[in-house]
Amino acid sequence: MSTFEGSYGGDAARLADHTRLECSVCWHVYDPAAGDANWQIPPGTPFSQLPDHWRCPHCDGDKNDFMVVSED
Repeated sequence: MSTFEGSYGGDAARLADHTRLECSVCWHVYDPAAGDANWQIPPGTPFSQLPDHWRCPHCDGDKNDFMVVSED
């Protein structure tokens, strides 16, 4: 089960390259291993390297609205 570690809040220094983040609006999970086909983001792209204009591909939520997910 996944639990929230905390808000990303734009602080890329807090994120490891493999960190998964979840949209706080629609619960879509950005998984770096998968990338984002909607935005043509290749697999292996860390959340911290997404372009500043990137938004949730499901609800158009802002990048700063994503929450860090911890795997239990």
